Amino acid sequence: MVATISMLKGASHSPVTLARSEENIWIKRGLIAVTLLFLGFFLFLPLAAVFAAALEKGFSAYFASFNDPDALAAIKLTLIAAGIAVPLNLVFGLAAAWSIAKFNFTGKSFLLTLIDLPFAVSPVVSGLVYVLLFGLQGWFGPWLAEHDIKIIFAVPGIVLATIFVTFPFVARELIPLMQEQGSDEEQAALVLGANGWQTFWRVTLPNVKWALLYGVILCNARAMGEFGAVSVVSGHIRGMTNTIPLHVEILYNEYNFVAAFAVASLLAILALLTLVAKSLVEWKARQEMAAALEPTMIKD
Repeated sequence: MVATISMLKGASHSPVTLARSEENIWIKRGLIAVTLLFLGFFLFLPLAAVFAAALEKGFSAYFASFNDPDALAAIKLTLIAAGIAVPLNLVFGLAAAWSIAKFNFTGKSFLLTLIDLPFAVSPVVSGLVYVLLFGLQGWFGPWLAEHDIKIIFAVPGIVLATIFVTFPFVARELIPLMQEQGSDEEQAALVLGANGWQTFWRVTLPNVKWALLYGVILCNARAMGEFGAVSVVSGHIRGMTNTIPLHVEILYNEYNFVAAFAVASLLAILALLTLVAKSLVEWKARQEMAAALEPTMIKD
């Protein structure tokens, strides 16, 4: 037996094993280097360029760019659109995920396909769809004009376009998790006398809260940064229907580079804050999962 152990120890340090271990180390280092180079060239370098151009004429010019009434109106409209779209998508995502994961019904696969539709359709196409429906020459355009209701080239159109391009995010974060969890806990709660709302608030929602928050963060980031669909339905009316991305485009086309990059840096800061919030949510979810698994590990 001692001889066998000695042979195994010797085999673990054989030239072939050492060569493979050294090869794996170089592969790991190479992959890490490629990843960092890619991120540096396509992420960190452009971000650094944005902030360098924004601060080219100093902090006074940088902060003056945000005192422009058109810039303030664009920021306000972006917050309004996101503030409406995100809560509505939260409700939709919860309802869609709950129905798909917890119930069997005809057309479930088709519903999943429809939820993924904004990922497959160009945002410009989705904006054109709303123009076709609610534009002056659209299906409902004459009726809307007759009743003095403006959707296209107005705030409602921007909100509708934002909702369309962002509604899959919450649902797509919740559906896999809810399907993996199954419905045993909900059924047990119902057997013990809980009603539907009690089951939702005390069983379903606590189990998916981190995935839900993660989906909301992604949805909010996309809502604030959306350009294509909003550009089609906005009409580019300065101070009225321009969101932050559209305002940046106008400033850039007017060769007002410092102001354009200053406002663009605000989007970059929002993106960085989104990444920080996303990392915090993932860390908190891992901590909670580890705490839940710890008693089981101790028992084993």
